[in-house]
Amino acid sequence: MGETILYADDEPKYLRLVRLFLEREGYEVLTAGNGQEALEALGRRPDTALVILDVLMPVKDGFETCACIRSFSTLPILMLTARGDEGHEIRGIDGGADDYLSKPFSRDLLLARVRALLRRGRAEVPGPLVLGGIAIDTQSREASVDGVPVALSFREFELLLYLIRNAGAVVPRGRLLDGVWGYSYEGDPRTLDTHIKSLRHKLGGHAAAIVTLRGVGYSFKAGQ
Repeated sequence: MGETILYADDEPKYLRLVRLFLEREGYEVLTAGNGQEALEALGRRPDTALVILDVLMPVKDGFETCACIRSFSTLPILMLTARGDEGHEIRGIDGGADDYLSKPFSRDLLLARVRALLRRGRAEVPGPLVLGGIAIDTQSREASVDGVPVALSFREFELLLYLIRNAGAVVPRGRLLDGVWGYSYEGDPRTLDTHIKSLRHKLGGHAAAIVTLRGVGYSFKAGQ
């Protein structure tokens, strides 16, 4: 049996289908009907490698559940939203989700997102990086700004790491999406802008270090 994935959704049809898709790929799948059940399942299985949360669930919805998980873990989180609901997507990312997928979705797209998040979660490059008052430790996956710890989501951490490793260079949007999301991204390109906005907010006085080159991409310039 492969890595363990926890999936919470109150729609039985999606629970059955997603579980079937993932188990056929060799993953062990835990299911929950609401956010509270998901948190309880996560407590019983700390070896869980990825959490998939539907937004609209009873007892605890996806946003509340994501916030609870983020209070103690950087575990990758994939949120499932209603198609075209930008408000849910933004709220999910701001709340710590690493990626989102709009319902209905194809099997192949779901598996691509899952593989990318798991691959990034396994990647560990030793050694801290410090640039312009911003420090990130790639082993502990912790970040700080002027010595003050900052809570970043999995995806925000990967974005900051990628930009710092390419400091001073212009990183095209497509390369940033491929480098951080881990596959040829075919979803809504606004997800990158939303993550950048959230990351800038968390960098506080160093937000200007992430420079937008309109129509091209982004660049990281320490001291901005």
